[in-house]
Amino acid sequence: MMAGTAVAVLAGLSTSASALPTGLPQDVRPGATAPSEVGRPANVQRPRTPANASQLPGKPVAKVTAKPAPGANEAPAKPKGPLQIVISLDKQQLTLYAGGDPIAHSRVSTGVAGRSTPTGVFSVIQKDRYHRSNLYDDAPMYFMQRITWSGVALHQGIVPNHPASHGCIRLPEAFAQQLWGTTQIGVRVIITHGEAVPVEVSHPRLFAPKPASETVATSVDSLQAARQAWKIAQLGSMEPIAGATATDVVSRTGPAFEVPMPAARPLKPGPVSVFISRKEGKLFVRKGFAPLFDVPVEIDQPDVPLGTHVFTAIARKDDAASLRWTVVSTASSQKTAPVPLPNANAALDRITIPQAAIDRISALAGPGTSLIISDQGISQETGLGTDFIVLTH
Repeated sequence: MMAGTAVAVLAGLSTSASALPTGLPQDVRPGATAPSEVGRPANVQRPRTPANASQLPGKPVAKVTAKPAPGANEAPAKPKGPLQIVISLDKQQLTLYAGGDPIAHSRVSTGVAGRSTPTGVFSVIQKDRYHRSNLYDDAPMYFMQRITWSGVALHQGIVPNHPASHGCIRLPEAFAQQLWGTTQIGVRVIITHGEAVPVEVSHPRLFAPKPASETVATSVDSLQAARQAWKIAQLGSMEPIAGATATDVVSRTGPAFEVPMPAARPLKPGPVSVFISRKEGKLFVRKGFAPLFDVPVEIDQPDVPLGTHVFTAIARKDDAASLRWTVVSTASSQKTAPVPLPNANAALDRITIPQAAIDRISALAGPGTSLIISDQGISQETGLGTDFIVLTH
């Protein structure tokens, strides 16, 4: 447990509870537009926020016993390190981690047989405090946090001690409100059948941030190489000069034949996400929910499963030249018979990434950077306004 961080165990758990940090700034992704909701009128009258913001329409919020505040006017402590949500379908339990440490637990209610909640790797892609379903008769789903555009989300709802939803993850009212106020767009969500726990890991193939001088030098070299390639491409479309030699062609790249390069597209804010698929034999990179590039990778014993491993950079080390990483490991598929899977380090040992790709990723790496390794390919759920979504069933 993190020193100084309250552990919240809400409604229905045997452990006494203290509140999650509330009042954190709501994250709104700049320029993001969610797909329109079919059947939801444009002029929906949302419930008026009560004078007491902790009370929502319906039954009163369950009282939460909290430790005395350090000071009357002191803001709640903000969780340290990247947040991560892990949900166990077998245990019907959600655990919230900050920097690899558990800071909150809650019982949940997931999908019933025939409408099961998918397992895999997701992230929060939309938040709506007063959401109403466009699939189930405008049913209220307050404090909604969407993880797929096709309709799977975490939200407030009735939470018996068993699965009861149509695929979403229902949360008790008080916990749904506090979790909604704590998370931001992009928080990783991992759903498994069994129990999965982040553990700290170290491996030489995990990305490390480059020193500023090295990053600048690499960027300049890359820019110059790209500019030269652009000039050569433009020269290829020109009419040849009679009697011209190779030297004459090169001289055409001088000031008289300077060809402007297209402006580089600015990178979107947000951490870097890397996905390596054994099925596709490729590495894919996204930043701020937008794709950057993909390259082939070499995988030793490509017919042998790797498992699914989610690595997260939680902080810089004291030397500032490397990162602390955690990993959550699960089976890559629930449909096949269980087979012994390599651990996370063994999976990394089998993967060789091109140095150019390592350099590009390292130049952007920092706390919050993630690396997903899986036997599966990119899900069709991955698209506009999402991080990588990997379905394991």
